[in-house]
Amino acid sequence: MIQVSPESVKDLLQNNHDVSIVDVREVEEVEQGKIPSAIHIPLRLLEFRMHELDKSKDYIMVCRSGARSGQATALLEQHGYRVKNMSGGMLAWDGKVI
Repeated sequence: MIQVSPESVKDLLQNNHDVSIVDVREVEEVEQGKIPSAIHIPLRLLEFRMHELDKSKDYIMVCRSGARSGQATALLEQHGYRVKNMSGGMLAWDGKVI
């Protein structure tokens, strides 16, 4: 599993790179703030909604601490998606949130 630091994700966003972020936290967690461009698919629904993702894109998975997004990364890798896990999750994120 490929890990990416929150600092690297922030740099990609600040430099206007095409970054696709999937936040796998629960609704009440996301209501407290998420990375602005992130799409929200709770981990428990990811298996049923992965068809909404494009296999030709690269994705960065995010959760609270990095554990659930690690599970999401492993699941999507098994299905042929190109994914990375943001280490430390939102606890390590010091960038903009909405």
